[in-house]
Amino acid sequence: MPPHLSADHPAAPPPGRGSVDALISQARRLKGEVDAVRRDTRPDGPDPRDRWQRALYDLALHQLDDLDEHLAQLRDGPPPVPASPEAAPAALTAPPAPRRGSLLSRVGSAEWNLLTDEASWSGEFYQILGRDPAAPPLTLDELPSLVLDDDRPKLTAMVTDCLVDAKPIDGEFRVARPDGDVRTVHMMGEPVLDTDGSTASMWAVLRDVSELRRSQRTVDETRDSLQRHRHRAQTEHRLAVELQEAVLPPWRGSLRLPHQGTETLDLAAHYLPSSTSALIGGDWYDALELAGGETLLSVGDLTGHGVAVTSGMATLLGAVRGMAMAGAQPGQLMAWLNQLLDATVQPALGSAVCCRYRPGTRTLVWAQAGHPAPLLFRDGTGRRLAAPAGVLLGATSGAVYEQAEESLRPDDLLLLHTDGLVPGHGRTESVNRLLDLAPRFGEARTAQDCVRMIVEEFGEAEREDDGCVLVARVTS
Repeated sequence: MPPHLSADHPAAPPPGRGSVDALISQARRLKGEVDAVRRDTRPDGPDPRDRWQRALYDLALHQLDDLDEHLAQLRDGPPPVPASPEAAPAALTAPPAPRRGSLLSRVGSAEWNLLTDEASWSGEFYQILGRDPAAPPLTLDELPSLVLDDDRPKLTAMVTDCLVDAKPIDGEFRVARPDGDVRTVHMMGEPVLDTDGSTASMWAVLRDVSELRRSQRTVDETRDSLQRHRHRAQTEHRLAVELQEAVLPPWRGSLRLPHQGTETLDLAAHYLPSSTSALIGGDWYDALELAGGETLLSVGDLTGHGVAVTSGMATLLGAVRGMAMAGAQPGQLMAWLNQLLDATVQPALGSAVCCRYRPGTRTLVWAQAGHPAPLLFRDGTGRRLAAPAGVLLGATSGAVYEQAEESLRPDDLLLLHTDGLVPGHGRTESVNRLLDLAPRFGEARTAQDCVRMIVEEFGEAEREDDGCVLVARVTS
């Protein structure tokens, strides 16, 4: 019989009490630091990462609680195990109730003597199994009666392997306590061999790992939830990017419209995604040749991010193209867009500016809906065009959108943009930052050169929202 299980063996002196006390102090200090960080996490937040982190902190705290408890047990030394329950002192036969929420209860120990068919359990062993300390301990044949049916073969196999083949026991199973509570326990044990090599007895230690397994399940579930969340986000991002690429103009670099004739616009554009969000926004730019050689220019922004917003942007852009090809002027086109957005099932707001350029007279006819006005650069200076009245798309039913006209000259530069182009600034300051580029634009040879300057100036800055720019240069 192992000395720590012997009823007749005197208790060993506590090992290194001072060093164990130091370990206990360190464990408690670390527990306080972990708990301080844990309090800053949100257990019920919408983000699965918050729940996953909170579960890990809970798991760490429970483990530190158990370490503290076991270190105290090591410092105090194990209590003697009586040969029979009647000989047990009151403190052992009536141990304090386990602390609820602790991952591991105090370790219980037991021994089964195969020669005398006697068994001895520690008080903690009784406590873990929920048995009356005054009742006699169960024999190895009776022990499986406490185990759930699904786990009973596992326990039987472990005990058989230990007794017959002298294999150590190391496994978990679930027990049904008399109070109806089902607990998960971890048993470790070894055979004690007689002088002839046969098994004389078997000893084991038992730990209640129910809370540990519960915490681990919580961690696993939140990890799985986080992985599903990431997978959905990645899928949504991919769909939004594919949809955006399918809808926005396919041309890269410079484009000249109309394709026929000498009076053309040299065009270039660029899209700058948000650096803080993995989701695609609803910004767009477009240039389209219309009947009679006119050119449609438009930029816009539908509020929000994600596939639904990108899909809504695609719907609006398709409507802009269709209505412009049908001959709708910018003011009427904006009014119809507002009706379209107002009639959608999912409420949304959008801003846009729409221009028709008539190359024969170099006239720009345009309207806007709560959007930054186009910027006109001429002879090394720039100005914002006076905006006609127009509210945000989807803000109110039956809105009326006015039109404005602007006469352009050869080498004039027109810049259309969304609010996110210049990050970290309000609309007025953003416009001023763009107007400051006027001298550099005056030296540029193409629209693409101007776009390159804008990207060099603002493209590396961290931006919370997407942005895009469309530059049109009147050729001479």
